[in-house]
Amino acid sequence: MDYINQELLDALESIARAAGTEIMAIYNRDFAVAEKEDKSPLTEADSAAHNLIVARLQTLSLKLPILSEEDTDSFAGTDAQGRYWLVDPLDGTKEFIKRNGEFTVNIALIEQGEPVLGVVYAPAINTAYCAARGLGAVKVTEQGERIAIQVAQPPVDRPWRVVGSRSHAGAETEAWLSDLGEYELVPMGSSLKLCLVAEGAADIYPRLGLTSLWDTAAAHAVVNQAGGEVVQLNGQPLSYSSTNEVLNPHFIVRAVTP
Repeated sequence: MDYINQELLDALESIARAAGTEIMAIYNRDFAVAEKEDKSPLTEADSAAHNLIVARLQTLSLKLPILSEEDTDSFAGTDAQGRYWLVDPLDGTKEFIKRNGEFTVNIALIEQGEPVLGVVYAPAINTAYCAARGLGAVKVTEQGERIAIQVAQPPVDRPWRVVGSRSHAGAETEAWLSDLGEYELVPMGSSLKLCLVAEGAADIYPRLGLTSLWDTAAAHAVVNQAGGEVVQLNGQPLSYSSTNEVLNPHFIVRAVTP
């Protein structure tokens, strides 16, 4: 029997929502912003969400190593089956600081380099995306409605709907887009960019800039279960098997084409 089931997925969604509650309590008041060694911002919301998620994951019957953006030093490697939890307690810290609502809690289960379960929760809009191997992908709306999602068909007589980052852009992306043809830009922050492709609200998301493993894994699982793919520029799937290098290569999020 597969250890991945609806009960586990529901437990992960509950953990992500609890972390979101911690984040919003800080979001709705004044908060300090510190700077990490890599010059990226850090708030107390990142730390509060990290502490809650790690504590809750450790209570699950499935005991796995945890790799979190906020504590990479404690990760000693995968288990014997190549499994681990991959967590970004607050993805989109810049969006959090800007108070535009486009930030998420990301929790993924990695197995042999593949994200086989993922929960993305956007607490400011009370919206979740949940997916697991064999269970498909759903969007849980602000009203609590659970809607099965799937990627859109590639455009035929309309412009490409291209997801772009609010906080990151560059000449390489612009050059890539110039080869795409007619397109319209759908701006979005955090891992919600991948989720827009997963739910069919956008067609493609080129990321020709820096991201880390924890930025993409949970939403990658959602994209996969919604019928899409996240591939490197060479066409190979984005992999999470090597945790010695936490930076992702450039990638494209898209519907799987025949």
